[in-house]
Amino acid sequence: MDWEVVIGLETHAQLATHSKIFSGASTAFGAAPNAQACAVDLALPGVLPVLNRAAVEHAIRFGLAAEGVVAPRSIFARKNYFYPDLPKGYQISQFETPVVSGGRIMIERNGSEIPIRLTRAHLEEDAGKSLHEDFHGLSGIDLNRAGTPLLEIVSEPDMRSAAEAVAYARELHRLVTWIGICDGNMQEGSFRCDANVSVRPKGQQAFGTRCEIKNLNSFRFMEKAIEFEIRRQIELIESGGTVVQETRLYDPDRDETRPMRSKEDAQDYRYFPDPDLLPLCIDAAWIARVRETLPELPDAMRRRFVEDFGLSHYDAGVLTASHDLAQYFRALMLVVPGEAKLCANWVSGELSAALHREGIEVRQSRITPTQLGGLLRRIQDGTISGKIAKEIFDVLWSDGGEADTLIESKGLKQISDVSALEKIVEELMAAHPDQVAEYRSGKEKVFGFFVGRAMKACGGRANPAQLNAILKDRLAG
Repeated sequence: MDWEVVIGLETHAQLATHSKIFSGASTAFGAAPNAQACAVDLALPGVLPVLNRAAVEHAIRFGLAAEGVVAPRSIFARKNYFYPDLPKGYQISQFETPVVSGGRIMIERNGSEIPIRLTRAHLEEDAGKSLHEDFHGLSGIDLNRAGTPLLEIVSEPDMRSAAEAVAYARELHRLVTWIGICDGNMQEGSFRCDANVSVRPKGQQAFGTRCEIKNLNSFRFMEKAIEFEIRRQIELIESGGTVVQETRLYDPDRDETRPMRSKEDAQDYRYFPDPDLLPLCIDAAWIARVRETLPELPDAMRRRFVEDFGLSHYDAGVLTASHDLAQYFRALMLVVPGEAKLCANWVSGELSAALHREGIEVRQSRITPTQLGGLLRRIQDGTISGKIAKEIFDVLWSDGGEADTLIESKGLKQISDVSALEKIVEELMAAHPDQVAEYRSGKEKVFGFFVGRAMKACGGRANPAQLNAILKDRLAG
């Protein structure tokens, strides 16, 4: 039987606020356990929540960027469940009326862009964390995360493969980091996804029974977990079994999902409006003020890079992979105007490779756009070759400095003097008459022999284009 996969994602993006959603406690990562849990977070008797305005503005930013509808009036609700790391015995969230409805995230499918529809995005507080590894027969509770502001972004079940789910998650990750509402750090839990996966016979309209895979904190694990779950469900059905609605965890060591608990439905949480919180009212003026602060969005910038700079869709996509990378490229273009392709090649090539080797982000780059621009100007005006430029780049990365100073101090200026190059070529031809004869008899591969010897003779500083032209002219006889 041919099967169709149906996937929807629920993503928790931790909002980049300094304090929690209903208290003034810090949200900074890495503090000692329970050092950032105040009376409100601990749910001590008599405390009341106060909504963080910055968290609401982040939600508005997302709604506008994702082309959703920001609700003029939304309600906070109590989501009731009982875990040791949930001090109140309920989570403050939004249910019937979320702050954002609808919207879309564009992904690429079979060479064309398609929208993945968003159902909603709602504000809620995070729970604490249960710690099992450091205790023998016991669990510890760290409530530092309790009350941390989250925006839960729920997609429609529009994805049909693990690859599409990862493409959606990557685009969503890019958007929330681009507009500055989330730092996107998956290792620290700032961006984590739950995948709802089901299968159905092709042509069937009704959905199959879904299983939810919780807390996928890397794109690679997400793809592997979904692929395993798809195989598991198909094999189970084809062997005569039935898929049970449940929540599962992915074990990367075994590359498998395993049951965690039966999957709850909304009615199991007994939602009701939180009596301690007034409705959230957002007027048109507030939305307009937030809209004015939005940066140029990645899709618009990608199109502009193609239209204004003549870059390929691939290059534009690479350069807009993150807001910081796009800003680096734009700063570089100010230093080397009119050389978009040259700048793009170096940002996506040498710079990105160096960042990857170091395991750092572009904002931590050891070479500034001004420094790299100074190097590219010397390629542009023929002072140095691309090969020498890469050597200088490595020195700039490790030791700092300026390209012009290094070129001068190390005597790396490219030889573009025609007479000097002609002399080198003539001496080579005189020293290697057999190779000259081979080339003239039709063995064109010998040309590389002369290029290599000529470059060696001048310490790799010959202008490649001029050297090739002179060699071709002289070898042709």
